[in-house]
Amino acid sequence: MIKNKYRFIVVEGPIGVGKTTLATKLANTFNSTLMLESYSNNPFLKKFYKDMDRYAFTTQLYFLLQRASEFKSKSNNDDKSNNIISDYFFNKDNLFAETILNVDEYSLYNKIYKYLNISISKPDLVIYLQADSSTLINRIINRGIDFEQNITEDYLKKIIDSYTKYFYSYNESPILIINTSSVDVNNANDYNMLVEEISKDIKGKNYFNPSSLRKG
Repeated sequence: MIKNKYRFIVVEGPIGVGKTTLATKLANTFNSTLMLESYSNNPFLKKFYKDMDRYAFTTQLYFLLQRASEFKSKSNNDDKSNNIISDYFFNKDNLFAETILNVDEYSLYNKIYKYLNISISKPDLVIYLQADSSTLINRIINRGIDFEQNITEDYLKKIIDSYTKYFYSYNESPILIINTSSVDVNNANDYNMLVEEISKDIKGKNYFNPSSLRKG
């Protein structure tokens, strides 16, 4: 068993980028508690991908309440003695809300968010996974989840742009940025190098590119 030096690791990135796969592998490697996003429980999500303008607010509000409940329960109560690895970042709620809601909906969303007075621990490390929209579309098609087949490349580009903008200025936690077009976590060599990288004392913003290490 490899010791995890970070109490709380978040793996984040757009849909189809491989968050759950990596978070699960890391939780097994570091013997940490795994916290996965329960997106399939959202009763509005299928409708949202068919009619985004109509169902954006209800979809986002459901996610906000669900994630707040799960996060506070797991991170603040049951698992104080254990390290946590999550495949979603609580801050993504506001990121998505700002991207998909209209002005009035976003204003109401923020009022509800403030009223809830949610206090979530900051991650000790954020692993941000990147991929371009065409790569994500191919992965989404290949994994064959029915309602996800309505996702458009234009929508993915908006989400990618939002993530890029957000993490460009993010400085609340150390961040490791990985372009998944050059990294395959199912490849033993790539994964072992990533585990070695995570085991270091990461500070600030860092980029992980094993292909450059192979060439060297």
